[in-house]
Amino acid sequence: MNARIVVAGASMAGLRAAEQLRAAGWSGAITLVGDEPHMPYNRPPLSKEVLAGKAPFASLAFRPRASVSDVEWRLGRRVVAARLDERTVRLDEGTVLSYDGLVVATGMRPRRLTCPGPPAGRHTVRTLDDARGLRDALMRPRARIVVVGAGFIGCEVAATAVGLGAAEVTVVDPLPLPMAGPLGELLGGALLRRHEERGVRFALGTGVTGFTGEGRVTGVVLSDGSVLPADVVVESVGSVANTEWLDGNGLDLADGVLTDELLRVGGRPEVVAVGDVARFPNARYDDVPRRVEHWSIPTETAKHAARALVGHLYGEQNELAAFAPLPTFWSDQHDFRLQSFGAPALGKGDVRVLDGDPDQDVLVGYHRDGRLVGVVALGGQAVAASAARYRTELLKQPALTV
Repeated sequence: MNARIVVAGASMAGLRAAEQLRAAGWSGAITLVGDEPHMPYNRPPLSKEVLAGKAPFASLAFRPRASVSDVEWRLGRRVVAARLDERTVRLDEGTVLSYDGLVVATGMRPRRLTCPGPPAGRHTVRTLDDARGLRDALMRPRARIVVVGAGFIGCEVAATAVGLGAAEVTVVDPLPLPMAGPLGELLGGALLRRHEERGVRFALGTGVTGFTGEGRVTGVVLSDGSVLPADVVVESVGSVANTEWLDGNGLDLADGVLTDELLRVGGRPEVVAVGDVARFPNARYDDVPRRVEHWSIPTETAKHAARALVGHLYGEQNELAAFAPLPTFWSDQHDFRLQSFGAPALGKGDVRVLDGDPDQDVLVGYHRDGRLVGVVALGGQAVAASAARYRTELLKQPALTV
């Protein structure tokens, strides 16, 4: 058959989408378009093992399944526009691709600070090239590092920089505790103590208003007017969904791409979204659409979306259950790990210690309306294994929506 599915985005989500399209029975053409020149690779090590020099860049590449050996890769190319009514997308060099099915997998990009100051010396961590540049900067002898943002990436980079022997590592965040947004106060406080014990400094409850330096950053100006000396600045202040190319099609792009419970976009069964750009309702919890930026989501969304898309294109009337994943994440910082199953952010109003002590290894449960919705372990391998045992309990819980 001459039918074609275009996958816009060629990172992990795009690769998994192509693999799952084949697994769902699609025998037509598949074209993947990605703005990076690299084949899909694993991103989580970029802020940890790669920066620390413990993993070579070449080790990050995924090995595609044999089932996608015939797909067309258009790397170093970017989708810049789409006409969904005409079923076409346009690439940055002018090529127009027609499609029968479209997979939106364009992911996120780092949000950048817009306050005044020189751009040189300011880094983000999202791509392989980002990590290479930051790795070189962190290797400067006795470098003073300022990390703006105390979320996952910010805390991981700070831990790595301390391990590399940086002279000073300071994390700045407007919230009063690191990772307070996803984890709440109890574990936020525990993380603060652990990082400070290992040499990380914090400037919390304050923002950044500018950068000093002529041509290259030399300091970070805080909202109280004080200046933190800095040879290297890492901006870890959130992400922006890559959705501009979908403008003009009547879609809800307020925060990523809004989908239905089968990951279909805008009432169009021939268009689906996968990965962290997708904003979907999770039937396991409620009908509120949310984006989820966890490593497991590209694979899980790809599997569900591929079935929906291929079923539509082949005219099959398969009844698919509403998408109801169990989010999973982990974060390695210094010599400890955060391991989570479920949706702790939904249960921050009722946090209970299930085992251990916040000052040592601890397992914490997050509850909403008395129901366990997430568990997070902080510490070594034993407590992480304890969290994994709760995964089964969380999976057995009936979905709250249908």
